[in-house]
Amino acid sequence: MSNSIVIIPTYNEIENIEKMVRKVLSYEKSFHILIIEDGSPDGTAIKVKELQREFPERLFMEERSGKLGLGTAYIHGFKWCLEHGYTYIFEMDCDFSHNPDDLIRLLAPLEAGTHTLSIGSRYTKGGKTVNWPLGRIMMSYFASVYVRMVLFIGIKDTTAGFKCYHKDVLQKVKFENIPFKGYAFQICMKYAAIRHGFKLIEVPITFIDREFGTSKMNASIFKEALYGVWKMRGMKL
Repeated sequence: MSNSIVIIPTYNEIENIEKMVRKVLSYEKSFHILIIEDGSPDGTAIKVKELQREFPERLFMEERSGKLGLGTAYIHGFKWCLEHGYTYIFEMDCDFSHNPDDLIRLLAPLEAGTHTLSIGSRYTKGGKTVNWPLGRIMMSYFASVYVRMVLFIGIKDTTAGFKCYHKDVLQKVKFENIPFKGYAFQICMKYAAIRHGFKLIEVPITFIDREFGTSKMNASIFKEALYGVWKMRGMKL
């Protein structure tokens, strides 16, 4: 039984899923994987089931009825992981924009007992993005500046989605009060951790834009984050 599990939400990730699963399960550190699969029409779930026959004790999948949003996928995953007794719980994308080689680096501060949430950060010293157009980089960077100004938090990469939580953080957060589905969800989880007094660290990573598949970013996700940060200030998290 591993104490560490990587939650990977999927929707139409047939081009990435097998490579990602094999990579995460190849490390000397024994990670488990939980796929939250939202009814991909491209056969992602079928491929995961094939891989489960090869990794029956390390690869798990929760299938949902449709594309219900990133935030609800992670909340579903968090609850599952807590129920199954994991201590260290990761969020990671399937498209290799998050490098699985960084899992150990994110885990280290939590295992050392110095922090309870580590964030794979593009904008802290040593972090960077690759293959993103300049406009996308500027939008993402200044979105984090905006969030810091509204919420009065010192996190450089507020929308980051590559993270490792100690279970203590997730046991405190009131998931039922979080309505967000996209970037706003990622912001809200960090803000909730700060509100509960947990110690966060930003670990520099290189974020590489996906090579295969289609980005899930859209205008409604951006708008949710733009206005959602103001709602967070009054929420019971």
